[in-house]
Amino acid sequence: MPSPELIRERLARVQEQVGPNVTVVAATKYVTLSEMAALHEAGVRVVGENRAQDLEAKHAEYGDAFRWHFIGHLQSNKVKTVNRICELVHSLDSDSAARRLEVPALVQVNLAGEASKSGVEPDEIPAYLGYEVRGLSTMPPATATPEESRAWFVRLRGLAAQHGLRELSMGTTQDYTVAAEEGATYVRVGSILFRD
Repeated sequence: MPSPELIRERLARVQEQVGPNVTVVAATKYVTLSEMAALHEAGVRVVGENRAQDLEAKHAEYGDAFRWHFIGHLQSNKVKTVNRICELVHSLDSDSAARRLEVPALVQVNLAGEASKSGVEPDEIPAYLGYEVRGLSTMPPATATPEESRAWFVRLRGLAAQHGLRELSMGTTQDYTVAAEEGATYVRVGSILFRD
């Protein structure tokens, strides 16, 4: 884990690149419980966790030091934990989870229809609009260059507009600048902040 000073510099650079209207979510899947302290010292305030168990353990230790988002696959039996801790879920993709969820969510859309990824088909989005859905999220297929992700981000933005949704969680370390150009309101970055 780099020093808090270095993480602070990297976070500032990412924020500068995406602009003031985009929330930078630090993806903490590979950050240990003890390393979270360095993130707080570095000024990281919004973190995204992939697993409910890790979310619970980190929140028990750090509580309100961070704003907690859930960015992993949300199983309905984990919703109670997420309701208690998180301000936003980026990965809603099942009706059973949606019925139990008490916090705002973004519907995860599997635009490329990849079997290895979670998410709903674009034509399933309307089924979620009766819940507290603020927008959409996606993880495009792995690409050789950030530019190759642009078409997926454009498509997600179009779907959000079609359904009157304002928030878009798209873009990770590999392509967050392109995502911001195409209207992301959240980008989820990890290795660009934490890699030594």
